Amino acid sequence: MQRHPSLDERFDPAIRIVEHDPQWPQRGREELERVAEALGPIAVRLEHVGSTSVPGLGAKPIIDMQVSVTDIERQDDYVGPLERLGYLFAPDPAFPDYHYFAKPHARPRTHHLHVCQQRSHQELRHVAVRDFLRAHPDEAARYEELKRELVRRHPQDRLAYVAGKDAFMVALEARAVSWAGGSP
Repeated sequence: MQRHPSLDERFDPAIRIVEHDPQWPQRGREELERVAEALGPIAVRLEHVGSTSVPGLGAKPIIDMQVSVTDIERQDDYVGPLERLGYLFAPDPAFPDYHYFAKPHARPRTHHLHVCQQRSHQELRHVAVRDFLRAHPDEAARYEELKRELVRRHPQDRLAYVAGKDAFMVALEARAVSWAGGSP
């Protein structure tokens, strides 16, 4: 598996932070229903994750979702059905236990979909961060402040934005996973 070239694209007009949109949860639910219908029983857990799933948190206007599957190695079970829904499969060989999909194919994107193995650390981490930020408004405010500063310093620069969040996210994930009890 080769790294998808879109993962290295720098320019992205979606790299901006907007006020929380109260329609994001409904849009996430609707898209997850489409994904569930397309994947059937291999999708064992579907979650709206990321900043758009945290009430009041400013975010990039991209709905992040996570789907846990019964067997991450059986890519034929989910890649084709997700592509038929309009998702781009953007593999990264550095993460064989976690797959990224984006919709539409061209930027700016409206949806990110993360596919992981059920009961894995990958499954836990996104859900733990979401729930931790929902329960700790002070942490959510710090996260939003960082995101706004990165966008101010690096407008529409996806790679700088991701790199600027890296250390913060590693520490936030560690706190969130510990808070959640450390197991999926």
